[in-house]
Amino acid sequence: MTQERSIHEVSRLTGATSRTLRHYDAVGLLPPSRVGPGGMRHYDADALVRLQRILLLRELGLSLPQIGDVLTRATSERDALEGHLRWLEAERDRLARQIASVESTLQARQRGEEPMAEQMFDGFDHTVYRKEVEERWGRDAYAQSDRWWREAGGEEKKEFQREAALLAAEWIDAANRGIDAAGPDAQALAVRHVRWLSQVPGTPAARSDSDAGGLRAYLEGLADLYVADERFGATYGGAAGAAFVRAALRFYAETLPAE
Repeated sequence: MTQERSIHEVSRLTGATSRTLRHYDAVGLLPPSRVGPGGMRHYDADALVRLQRILLLRELGLSLPQIGDVLTRATSERDALEGHLRWLEAERDRLARQIASVESTLQARQRGEEPMAEQMFDGFDHTVYRKEVEERWGRDAYAQSDRWWREAGGEEKKEFQREAALLAAEWIDAANRGIDAAGPDAQALAVRHVRWLSQVPGTPAARSDSDAGGLRAYLEGLADLYVADERFGATYGGAAGAAFVRAALRFYAETLPAE
């Protein structure tokens, strides 16, 4: 017989309040597997796996309606969980580097030494792609984007990161579903991806005077970078996910009007 957990047990295990769990039920995200006497909700293994996915998607910054949309898609539970796992592993690696950099700073301070700047900011992703940006699109492109990020307000940064996380989750889902990279769903994602990129000053996606050829070359180069750099691959669910994003962006680039 499948073991069930009461709503109070689930609340204790997950940190989600009973009120939150009832709300997830009310909006159709997480119906209990059984409602017992007195209205007591119970959750079986399938419900707990679904709750785990909900909490992971919340960590990505998705709203409840967006989570509901992801959960109703045709991706198998295994594929979805494998995508979550790859994202979490990438986050674990990034956080491990941040922890090591802060520990190094503390140890240097305790010894009365100056911390090494090269180590202080490892894992803080703001400048992690500086070399790639400068090599591909020039120092001015990096300088403009760097200045924009440093001067952006907290809410602006959060919204940019929230959209990045949402796009990553939807790209992973689309790749796992095996849809056509040139099809309408993938191309709608490509349009959103380019719109997201257009927020960053200094890039061809942001410049209103960019010619179609320049934008096409930028998107194709960025798409190739997603596959060539393992850090991007982790963001999009691994090599297969990154290859899917590349295919979709390359097809979108090819549809841009000729100069």
